[in-house]
Amino acid sequence: MRKLAFLYIPLLVDTPKENRTYRVRHLRRSDLPIDTAELARYLVGKTLVRELPHVRLSGRIIETEAYPIGDVTGHAYRGRTRANNSLFLERGHAYVYLAYGSAWMLNVSSEENEIGGGVLLRGIDPFEGVAVMQKNRGTKNLRDLTRGPGRLASALLIDKKLDGVDMCGPRSPLWLGTEAQPVGAIGVTTRIGLSRETHRKLRFFERGNRFVSGPISVLHH
Repeated sequence: MRKLAFLYIPLLVDTPKENRTYRVRHLRRSDLPIDTAELARYLVGKTLVRELPHVRLSGRIIETEAYPIGDVTGHAYRGRTRANNSLFLERGHAYVYLAYGSAWMLNVSSEENEIGGGVLLRGIDPFEGVAVMQKNRGTKNLRDLTRGPGRLASALLIDKKLDGVDMCGPRSPLWLGTEAQPVGAIGVTTRIGLSRETHRKLRFFERGNRFVSGPISVLHH
């Protein structure tokens, strides 16, 4: 049985006690639901950690979208290719792709090995390495720092080099952790920016969290 390592993460955003710490451990693959939609809901409130040579960047995942089996808008729909290979790995691997020729997007593979599915991470509530994230993004605007999948990837220096990384691996440069604090009420809506499969409610987010993307009115939906 693999020995579990625990990480004490300081919570720096939206707390009156900046020295508060929380115990976070790596998520095991067995912790992750197999079903794509279930995984998308499960990941809300969990921790995303980016390990860099001299700093750790981290935050609470507060918004996800599911792209399940058979979804025509999903990158796995037309089958396995060199470009989408990571979507067909067992659940818990990173699938990173370039959208609109300018923005990297981070997804977590879902379903069983060889069956394509994924969860897009749309936003995190940052709490470790915030100053470095601001430098990476070139902005001091805290609300827009990691609100939206492109901003998230830019803040955490996520690009194609991390495609296929095992996010459940004990020494991974990009990994998933347990909750750093209790998650709030979870909202469910249709996904953003699609022209097909627009009726499916596969977007999950922590209600009221200011780092949720889209219009402010949806925060309490």
